[in-house]
Order: sequence, then structure tokens, then C-alpha cells
Amino acid sequence: MSVSVENVNEALKSVLDPNTGKDFVSSRCIRNLTVDGGKVRFNVELGYPARSQIDLIRKRVTDAVTALPGVTAVEVEVCSKIVAHAVQHGVKLLPGVKNIIAVASGKGGVGKSTTAVNLALALAAEGAQVGILDADIYGPSQPQMLGIGHERPQSLDGKHMEPLQAHGIQAMSIGFLVDPDTPMVWRGPMATQALNQLLKDTNWKDLDYLVIDMPPGTGDIQLTLSQQVPVTGAVIVTTPQDIALLDARKGIKMFEKVGVPVVGVVENMSIHICSKCGHEEHIFGTGGGQKLCADYNIPFLGALPLDLQIRQEADGGTPTVVAAPDGRIAAIYREIARKVALRVAEKAKDMTHKFPNIVVQNT
Repeated sequence: MSVSVENVNEALKSVLDPNTGKDFVSSRCIRNLTVDGGKVRFNVELGYPARSQIDLIRKRVTDAVTALPGVTAVEVEVCSKIVAHAVQHGVKLLPGVKNIIAVASGKGGVGKSTTAVNLALALAAEGAQVGILDADIYGPSQPQMLGIGHERPQSLDGKHMEPLQAHGIQAMSIGFLVDPDTPMVWRGPMATQALNQLLKDTNWKDLDYLVIDMPPGTGDIQLTLSQQVPVTGAVIVTTPQDIALLDARKGIKMFEKVGVPVVGVVENMSIHICSKCGHEEHIFGTGGGQKLCADYNIPFLGALPLDLQIRQEADGGTPTVVAAPDGRIAAIYREIARKVALRVAEKAKDMTHKFPNIVVQNT
């Protein structure tokens, strides 16, 4: 019995992407499908990074096609193709950056910076080109968390700074340019200008995602960033505590007002497990993050424990995703990262690069 392209497509319609829950045919992931006698070849092109999922996806589609009568061999290549997606109306994309993900919180002390750096590292672990910008001018923490606080960025052309490299990602922070003990005694406009320079004068290199570690609150820097920087989506970090949730709601409302979609909420310090006896305790309450998501109809990305390991590894300059990549906590970060990337991939693609430049001249 001969095999046709139609037969193969029909078989693939029954295979669901384990991350999206959609079949690969309707989501237009099947590319270069050819049938030569009983030999079938095709590519599965994902719109999000999923290095840890490739073997699972390859097995699922291979098994489905192999089951067809007449198929003698199946050759499948699974790859990711990450493109730029739409941002706020009237804001242009940054050179060298496809998508910007802002990690924000309404208040400090909820673990936003730790979540941001582990999210960036998890996206990189899944196969993406990633950078992180520390937007907290007054209290930069990424240099310490990445273990490169002693380094200084270089300029090759006298105009742009080269991002520093740490654990496979690119990084920039005001903390690389000033002494760690020097306070930034600046008013809002000065801090905003400094942030714009860090963002736009850094020579970012072919980034699929730039994660911005936002300062806490909803002040000048946050508003300027949301209005003038091409943000693809925002991630809100909170704890289950009622006071933290009140401020998280303000952050969600701010992004709504400036047209930046919130791709989801991360509940940090969700549960504490005693390292001695294993007793579980919800120190900051329970269910707050899920309720917040239900109230605003946004996805719940995941919950992270209050764990000594996370704090120690971040303080030591080797965050959990790279310090213990095969551990339980790193797996949670990677799952959150895939969900964020999926939400970004579902957005409309940016097509501004296809529009011609129109110049009006007097002749």
C-alpha cells in the first residue's frame, strides 16, 4: 500500500504538542513534508524554545507516522524558529532583539530579580538566545546574581557598550558601571535617561528574548519603560500574601493601560518545606496567585517554593537553573519559561520590517 502526503498529514493531526495542547498540522508546525515510496521526511518547526521536549515530540510524531501501512522509514527534524512579535502601537523594535519580556512586581521583596534571572537562564537552557537588562537603577542586583559584579563593559566603537556574558546569556546593568557601594542619588528623569541608554546603547547580539528585571512599583521608570520600550509581554511576580497581591494588581493595571499584555503570573515563596522534617507550611498564605489570575483572566505560570537553595545560589552568583539544572526547582523554572515563550509565540507576529520606508521629497 502506497503512502501519500494526505495520509501523513491525517496521522499527524492526531498528535498533540505536549506544550500547547494543539495538533501540529492545524498549528502549521509541519514543514518540508515529502514522501518517497515508504520513506517519509518532514520537519517540526516550533515557535518557542523547547530543547528538553525535542525527543518527546520526535517520538510522538514518528510513532504516529510509522503506524501508517506502507511506511518503511521516518526521518524527523524538530527545531525552534523564534520570531519577533507585535509590541505597543507606534513603538519600534530594538536592533538585535526580537522579543522583550518585562518581569515586574508591584512591590519589592517578592523575589522578582531572582525569578527574572532564572527565567532568562531557563529560556537559554531551552535553546534560545537570551539577554537580561537590570532596570533597577537604584538597587541593581543582577551583577551579584550572575557572579560578574567585578566586570566592566567595553565599547568597540566608542558609542555602544558590549553586553557582558554570564552562564550563556548577555547582561547589562548600571551595577557594571558604578562602584557597588555608590548610591544612585538621582531624580526620576535622570534614572529614566540612564535606563534608556543602557537599553538602547547596548550592542545586543541576535537575541530571541531580552528579559528586563523591572524595579518594583509603578513609578517614572516603569511608566517610561512601558510606553517607550517595545515590550512583547510582561510577567508579574507576587507572593500569596494579600499585601503583595494588592500591589501586583496595580502592576497588571499599569500594563493594561499602556497596551502591554500580561503573559502570566508567577507565585513566589508559595510554600515552605522544612529541610529537617519535611513539614509543609504556607507561610504567606495560599491560593493568592491563582485567584489573581482568575480575577484578571490571565494564565498562572507556576508556583515556586520558599527555599534556602534558591537564595544561596542567587547570592553566590550561580542561580538555581545553572547550579542544579537537573533539580526539582530548576524544572519548575524551565516549565515557567516554556509557558512564557508559548504565550509570546501565540501573539501576532511583527510585520513592520516588511513595510517599505516612505520618503516624501519636494521635486
